[in-house]
Amino acid sequence: MGRVAERPTRLPLWLRVALPLAVLAVVLVIGSGLFDTVPQTQTQAQRAAAIEAGVRCPSCTDLSVAQSNATTAIAVRHQIEDMVAAGRSAAQVDQALVSEYGQTILLVPPDAGGISVIYVIPVVLAAGALAGVGAVFWRRSRAFAALRAGEART
Repeated sequence: MGRVAERPTRLPLWLRVALPLAVLAVVLVIGSGLFDTVPQTQTQAQRAAAIEAGVRCPSCTDLSVAQSNATTAIAVRHQIEDMVAAGRSAAQVDQALVSEYGQTILLVPPDAGGISVIYVIPVVLAAGALAGVGAVFWRRSRAFAALRAGEART
Protein backbone atom coordinates (compact mmCIF):
# COMPACT_ATOMS: atom_id res chain seq x y z
CA MET A 1 0.00 0.00 0.00
CA GLY A 2 1.03 3.60 -0.54
CA ARG A 3 2.51 5.46 2.29
CA VAL A 4 0.84 8.69 3.35
CA ALA A 5 3.20 11.63 3.50
CA GLU A 6 3.49 12.91 7.03
CA ARG A 7 3.02 16.60 7.66
CA PRO A 8 5.85 18.27 9.48
CA THR A 9 4.94 19.17 13.04
CA ARG A 10 4.02 22.80 13.40
CA LEU A 11 3.85 25.04 16.39
CA PRO A 12 0.43 25.36 17.98
CA LEU A 13 -1.65 28.27 16.73
CA TRP A 14 -1.68 30.02 20.10
CA LEU A 15 2.13 29.98 20.15
CA ARG A 16 2.36 31.32 16.58
CA VAL A 17 0.13 34.23 17.65
CA ALA A 18 1.64 34.82 21.10
CA LEU A 19 5.30 34.78 20.05
CA PRO A 20 5.17 37.87 17.77
CA LEU A 21 3.02 39.68 20.34
CA ALA A 22 5.56 38.93 23.07
CA VAL A 23 8.41 40.16 20.88
CA LEU A 24 6.44 43.34 20.12
CA ALA A 25 5.79 43.92 23.83
CA VAL A 26 9.49 43.51 24.69
CA VAL A 27 10.51 45.88 21.89
CA LEU A 28 8.00 48.51 23.05
CA VAL A 29 9.14 48.29 26.68
CA ILE A 30 12.81 48.59 25.73
CA GLY A 31 12.12 51.40 23.27
CA SER A 32 10.10 53.35 25.83
CA GLY A 33 13.23 53.97 27.89
CA LEU A 34 11.74 52.31 30.96
CA PHE A 35 15.08 50.80 31.88
CA ASP A 36 17.15 53.93 31.30
CA THR A 37 18.62 54.69 34.69
CA VAL A 38 21.21 57.30 33.77
CA PRO A 39 20.35 60.35 35.87
CA GLN A 40 20.23 63.63 34.00
CA THR A 41 21.87 66.35 36.08
CA GLN A 42 20.81 69.84 35.13
CA THR A 43 22.34 73.17 35.89
CA GLN A 44 20.29 75.82 37.67
CA ALA A 45 19.83 77.67 34.39
CA GLN A 46 18.51 74.52 32.69
CA ARG A 47 16.13 73.82 35.57
CA ALA A 48 14.89 77.42 35.50
CA ALA A 49 14.43 77.30 31.71
CA ALA A 50 12.41 74.07 31.99
CA ILE A 51 10.15 75.61 34.63
CA GLU A 52 9.78 78.85 32.65
CA ALA A 53 8.59 76.89 29.61
CA GLY A 54 5.61 75.62 31.62
CA VAL A 55 4.60 78.92 33.23
CA ARG A 56 2.16 81.23 31.47
CA CYS A 57 2.96 84.90 31.02
CA PRO A 58 0.61 86.82 33.35
CA SER A 59 -0.14 89.54 30.79
CA CYS A 60 -0.01 87.48 27.56
CA THR A 61 -2.35 85.01 25.94
CA ASP A 62 -1.02 81.47 25.66
CA LEU A 63 2.67 82.36 25.82
CA SER A 64 5.11 81.05 28.34
CA VAL A 65 7.33 83.40 30.30
CA ALA A 66 10.25 81.93 28.36
CA GLN A 67 8.69 83.07 25.06
CA SER A 68 7.47 86.50 26.15
CA ASN A 69 9.40 89.74 26.57
CA ALA A 70 6.64 91.50 28.52
CA THR A 71 7.74 93.12 31.76
CA THR A 72 5.50 90.80 33.78
CA ALA A 73 7.09 87.78 32.09
CA ILE A 74 10.56 89.09 32.83
CA ALA A 75 9.57 89.62 36.47
CA VAL A 76 8.25 86.06 36.73
CA ARG A 77 11.43 84.74 35.08
CA HIS A 78 13.56 86.52 37.70
CA GLN A 79 11.29 85.16 40.42
CA ILE A 80 11.72 81.60 39.08
CA GLU A 81 15.50 82.01 38.80
CA ASP A 82 15.67 83.24 42.41
CA MET A 83 13.61 80.29 43.68
CA VAL A 84 15.72 77.78 41.72
CA ALA A 85 18.91 79.40 43.07
CA ALA A 86 17.45 79.03 46.57
CA GLY A 87 17.20 75.27 45.95
CA ARG A 88 13.46 74.91 45.49
CA SER A 89 12.14 72.03 43.40
CA ALA A 90 10.00 72.50 40.30
CA ALA A 91 6.90 71.51 42.29
CA GLN A 92 7.69 74.06 44.99
CA VAL A 93 8.22 76.79 42.38
CA ASP A 94 4.93 75.89 40.69
CA GLN A 95 3.12 75.93 44.03
CA ALA A 96 4.55 79.35 44.93
CA LEU A 97 3.50 80.77 41.55
CA VAL A 98 0.02 79.23 41.82
CA SER A 99 -0.46 80.70 45.29
CA GLU A 100 0.54 84.14 43.99
CA TYR A 101 -1.07 84.20 40.51
CA GLY A 102 -3.67 81.42 40.61
CA GLN A 103 -3.93 78.07 38.84
CA THR A 104 -4.04 79.71 35.39
CA ILE A 105 -0.35 80.65 35.66
CA LEU A 106 0.57 77.08 34.71
CA LEU A 107 0.40 76.17 31.01
CA VAL A 108 0.08 72.48 31.92
CA PRO A 109 -2.10 71.65 34.91
CA PRO A 110 -0.39 69.61 37.63
CA ASP A 111 -0.71 65.84 37.56
CA ALA A 112 -3.48 64.65 39.86
CA GLY A 113 -1.51 61.51 40.60
CA GLY A 114 -2.11 57.93 39.62
CA ILE A 115 -2.54 56.55 36.16
CA SER A 116 -4.89 58.48 33.98
CA VAL A 117 -7.98 56.69 32.68
CA ILE A 118 -7.02 57.66 29.15
CA TYR A 119 -4.03 55.32 29.40
CA VAL A 120 -5.80 52.48 31.23
CA ILE A 121 -8.84 52.06 28.94
CA PRO A 122 -6.90 51.13 25.75
CA VAL A 123 -4.78 48.64 27.68
CA VAL A 124 -7.87 46.98 29.18
CA LEU A 125 -9.61 46.90 25.78
CA ALA A 126 -6.54 45.41 24.10
CA ALA A 127 -6.21 42.75 26.81
CA GLY A 128 -9.90 41.89 26.45
CA ALA A 129 -9.58 41.64 22.68
CA LEU A 130 -6.52 39.40 22.98
CA ALA A 131 -8.32 37.20 25.50
CA GLY A 132 -11.33 36.95 23.17
CA VAL A 133 -9.21 36.04 20.16
CA GLY A 134 -7.27 33.54 22.26
CA ALA A 135 -10.53 31.94 23.45
CA VAL A 136 -11.77 31.65 19.86
CA PHE A 137 -8.48 30.04 18.74
CA TRP A 138 -8.54 27.67 21.71
CA ARG A 139 -12.14 26.58 21.03
CA ARG A 140 -11.44 26.15 17.32
CA SER A 141 -8.32 24.07 17.96
CA ARG A 142 -10.30 21.80 20.32
CA ALA A 143 -13.08 21.46 17.75
CA PHE A 144 -10.58 20.59 15.01
CA ALA A 145 -8.83 18.09 17.29
CA ALA A 146 -12.20 16.44 18.05
CA LEU A 147 -13.02 16.39 14.35
CA ARG A 148 -9.68 14.77 13.50
CA ALA A 149 -10.13 12.22 16.29
CA GLY A 150 -13.61 11.39 14.92
CA GLU A 151 -12.23 10.98 11.39
CA ALA A 152 -9.42 8.77 12.64
CA ARG A 153 -11.90 6.39 14.31
CA THR A 154 -13.91 5.95 11.15
